[in-house]
Amino acid sequence: MRTSKATGIEAPNDWWAIYTRHQHEKTVAEILSAKGYEVFLPLYESMRRWKDRKKILSMPLFPCYVFLRGGFTRRLEIVATPGVHMILCRGERIATIPETEIETIRRTVEGRLSVEPHPFLKCGERVRVIRGSLEGVEGVLVRKKNLYRLVISVEMLAQSASVEIDVTDVEPLAAQRSTGTCLATELAGVENLSRALPYTRQSDIRPSQL
Repeated sequence: MRTSKATGIEAPNDWWAIYTRHQHEKTVAEILSAKGYEVFLPLYESMRRWKDRKKILSMPLFPCYVFLRGGFTRRLEIVATPGVHMILCRGERIATIPETEIETIRRTVEGRLSVEPHPFLKCGERVRVIRGSLEGVEGVLVRKKNLYRLVISVEMLAQSASVEIDVTDVEPLAAQRSTGTCLATELAGVENLSRALPYTRQSDIRPSQL
């Protein structure tokens, strides 16, 4: 469900995102989950090496971002949560994220394939997975050394992740460019983040926004 264009009111099941302080993603997710919010924090495993040891850590796939579904009427309580920096907004309204993008990320991180962060791709030839656990998922196919990876994106955040894929498991989609402009650039990029007006403190929130 998306924000109503007629009323500008967010639907109860809309997904949206909060921007957290550095390395506070897990803490914020745990606190909000304990308060009864539906929270989604996609994680991936990363090997970290030190001089004397190495360890596999569970890291946020999109650093400083935590996703929530609904709960718009309680956003003042969310902003007051330790570690929360701001709520991503578009103008006067909370910026919602398509459920299809959330579901794509969920299926990717819950699968058995290797997932990692990836630089955000604005344009490129898109493909669709035709078999396996990610069947139906769409993204951009890239090559990393001798392996192929499928890049998926959250356009509102201008953030991407990639998952290892067998090139024989994808098929190209019809060209989606129009007059040299890629559809993926219409909502993505730095402009979106610069327009993401923060609810940083209770004193910053105008009554009309609550």
